[in-house]
Amino acid sequence: MDGSTPPEDADRGGRAGATDDGRSAAFAVEGMTCGGCAARIQRSLDAAPGVASASVNFAARRATVTLTPEGGWAAVERAVRDAGYAPGLTEASFDVSGLRCGACVGRLEAALAAAPRVRDVSVNLATGRAKVRSLGATPREALSAAARKAGYPLVEEHVPGAAADRGEGAAARETAALGRRAALAGLATAPLVVLEMGGHASPAFGAWAASALGGFAGWLAFALASVVLFGPGRAFFVDGARALARGAPDMNALVMLGAGAAWAYSTAALIAAGPTAEAAGHVYFESGAVIVTLILLGRWLEGRARGRAGAAIRSLVALQPPTALVLREGVPVEKTVAALAVGELVLLRPGARAPVDGVVTEGESWIDESMVTGEPAPARKGPGDAVTGGTVNGAGALTFRAERVGADTLLARIVAMVETAQGAKLPIQSLVNRVTLWFVPAILVVAALTLGFWLWAAPEQAVSHAVAVLIVACPCAMGLATPISIVVGTGRGAELGVLFRRGAALQALRDVDVAAFDKTGTLTEGRPAVTEVTALDGDGAALLADAAAVEALSEHPVARAVREAAAARGLAPASADGFRAETGRGVSATVAGRLVLVGSARMLREAGVDLAPLSAAAARADEAGATALCVAVDGRPAGLIAVADPIKPGAGAALAELKALGLKLVMVTGDAEAAARAVARQLGLETVHAGVLPAEKAEVVAALQTSGRRVAFIGDGVNDAPALAQADVGVAIGAGTDIAIESADVVLMADDLAAAAKAVRLSRATMANIRQNLVWAFGYNAALIPVAAGVLASWGVTLSPMLAGAAMALSSVSVVANALRLRRAG
Repeated sequence: MDGSTPPEDADRGGRAGATDDGRSAAFAVEGMTCGGCAARIQRSLDAAPGVASASVNFAARRATVTLTPEGGWAAVERAVRDAGYAPGLTEASFDVSGLRCGACVGRLEAALAAAPRVRDVSVNLATGRAKVRSLGATPREALSAAARKAGYPLVEEHVPGAAADRGEGAAARETAALGRRAALAGLATAPLVVLEMGGHASPAFGAWAASALGGFAGWLAFALASVVLFGPGRAFFVDGARALARGAPDMNALVMLGAGAAWAYSTAALIAAGPTAEAAGHVYFESGAVIVTLILLGRWLEGRARGRAGAAIRSLVALQPPTALVLREGVPVEKTVAALAVGELVLLRPGARAPVDGVVTEGESWIDESMVTGEPAPARKGPGDAVTGGTVNGAGALTFRAERVGADTLLARIVAMVETAQGAKLPIQSLVNRVTLWFVPAILVVAALTLGFWLWAAPEQAVSHAVAVLIVACPCAMGLATPISIVVGTGRGAELGVLFRRGAALQALRDVDVAAFDKTGTLTEGRPAVTEVTALDGDGAALLADAAAVEALSEHPVARAVREAAAARGLAPASADGFRAETGRGVSATVAGRLVLVGSARMLREAGVDLAPLSAAAARADEAGATALCVAVDGRPAGLIAVADPIKPGAGAALAELKALGLKLVMVTGDAEAAARAVARQLGLETVHAGVLPAEKAEVVAALQTSGRRVAFIGDGVNDAPALAQADVGVAIGAGTDIAIESADVVLMADDLAAAAKAVRLSRATMANIRQNLVWAFGYNAALIPVAAGVLASWGVTLSPMLAGAAMALSSVSVVANALRLRRAG
């Protein structure tokens, strides 16, 4: 952002009417359903301290408030909540420049939080992004000014997915620039190290160098070190000086003070020694140069590793082609995907990726939907079938009507979910940020104390120990420990078809000990199917054909299951006459001159049919929780067709895997007890709550929580939404309804419960990775800072500034490299 923020328009984010003067705002109010609600909110706002004027509009579901000079927005928000409603918050995300360590994160969060109407701020070091939630329209100008003053300017507003390529390109350019600076520093540092260390390794080389260079060796070292520090290392000094000037020292300040102190001390000693510098004594030119070179190398390696951490987002964005072929009077015209509108006809050629979501209007083909469903087998598409943006067309050509474009496409929603999760801040990160905010000032104090002590105890060692303390401290590793693992873990989840809509679900899912499942559509297919055909004369095909002929005129789901079973076996039922349906009982018709009855046992008994020969088949159907369709021909029993909601393939294996992970499994369903128990027996579920209404599902979850359990609820339908919201972690099957997905914390894109076990394993792996990173980052500093300060010097254990620089560079690289191991998790 350059500070020249465009004015708010009437539609931006649905939060029109706010100004950035900090005194006025218009914001949505959630839960307002009538004029009485508006009146209650109005009274509460009028009575709130510091409110100059307030107006509540029920039609727009909005409130407009102006404060007095002494008023504050916290009182406004409290007044709305006290009235029993929730103020709507606007969310915006910004790419940030200059973030280097956890201390930077803490300072930027504090600066942005002080902007008017800002209620929540989260800054992510790994993604270089700040997310702000504010009351009313986002105060962009105020945020930009606050960030610029803090020293971390907002580059631009981030649109999920849309700016991914641009942002990644900038990161790649920065990494490449770091590589060039590290290479240049290395070229200048190499002869400096050879001159300084060569004499220790080879006395003969030392004698030759002294003879060839004489008293000018010190000046050559001065020149080479100056090239490194004020050439490739200039940014450390510029940024570090600015940070010190703001009274907010960061990692750059530590490097500036450490390398600068070594150079300044050495230069002073060199000048004091005179023109030939033969009496300069020990100098630290090589230390300062090596420190800068190693840290530049470390940042370059870290940048490359962080680039790999964001590969998941890049691969998702790359699935959408940049252009589409739109039909204009039957002629294909190329158009950018960003300009596509709902309702336009798009031509999808063989081998091409679908640019947006839509419905096929013409043509037939097979489409690879593995990016959505995880199924490797292509899906057949014809008129009326849905097409998802990013999927790959097969050999046929299709024409489809665009139904969802821009941010509404499934691919854009997936990218937005992943980016939101990657930018999340887990509870532990707040503690880390508070520590790192004070870490750099504490290191400066330790370095000053170290310098003072060694000037008293052994002056010749004072500079070396103080510089080592400044250089070895690494707040960057502490700041990266949590966010880099979240970025890699959520990215890996997207590759596995597991989307964490809320980053906190990563931590919560690790702790669940109960997995509660809906039955229909989650454990089972969600639609009736024929599971068994029993014909008394042994001709099951003929029995099924007769039943299908009668059911041809019925729209009941069970009738559809019979017809589909017949079609799957290639049967061609005869036509039926005299069709008659008895609601809730069954149907009858004449087929090839014979009266065929298909229905419940009660219907056939009342028709005088003896069902004793079908008792064994009926018992099997009851045991399996299936619906038994009895079939009679001309008054005599002919057979039985069992119809049930079949268990999903792989459901049993998935539940066994979850049980092996230590979770207690529970079924919560609205279905009848018999059907639920039958499915539970087949899947090995011991606890079943059947006949439960939608609202009661949430009560079952709450009861489990009351007993001390941490519950994950897994479902797919509208009636699962309350339970998904109530659970500690709501997990929605991606093939389910939008309302279920919106109520969930985790979305399984494939209609496959195996992904639930992957989600649990990934959550546990990510949290373990975060613990490892934090232990390493804090342990590294706790162990090496005392060594650098010379606490163990009397035992001969010290840390030179050069080794301190190497350790600092490798610390953050190690944290990122450890996080990258999550790319193989799940």
